[in-house]
Amino acid sequence: MAIRIYVDQGHNPVNPNAGAEGNGYREQDLVYTIGKSLEALLNANPNFEARTSRNSPDEILGTSTTSSLAIRVNEANAWGADAFLSLHANASAQSRASGSEAFVYSTTSPAFVLAENVLVGLSEATGLMNRGVYPRPTLYVLRKTQMPAVLLEIGFITNAGDAALMAENPDLIARGIYNGILRYYGLG
Repeated sequence: MAIRIYVDQGHNPVNPNAGAEGNGYREQDLVYTIGKSLEALLNANPNFEARTSRNSPDEILGTSTTSSLAIRVNEANAWGADAFLSLHANASAQSRASGSEAFVYSTTSPAFVLAENVLVGLSEATGLMNRGVYPRPTLYVLRKTQMPAVLLEIGFITNAGDAALMAENPDLIARGIYNGILRYYGLG
């Protein structure tokens, strides 16, 4: 049976739950494209079955931030996903802040190991600095999912280099995340 990966492209195209902006880019647009590329890579491998939370760039999930997050989590839970990966772009007041990091419910969960593998795959593919994995049990998508869940901050939208990489090389970023997933499942 195929391993089911739910790819959540964080945020909506507009409020409620719109994302960060920086360097002329919008988080929700960057992660939409990266998520669709990751979905295609996973679905091309018979070991996996993948779905995305947003299936068109202008799809809006929910009528509030809470309901937007609930729709994503409820869909993954109902589908019986084996892993949940929420894609985001980080933001900082410091434009020099750069690199990838991930958040999980707990450092003792399988999600922690998945996140470590994804960060290694991403760093190897893109050269982005691996900033580590951190527990964040208050995050809705980590708290309410019934499977290992990772919130991945791919890079900083407020860093010109990170933002350009996410905008201009979405397939490369998706490949790095995919390689990390393969590594986690012992398939890479």
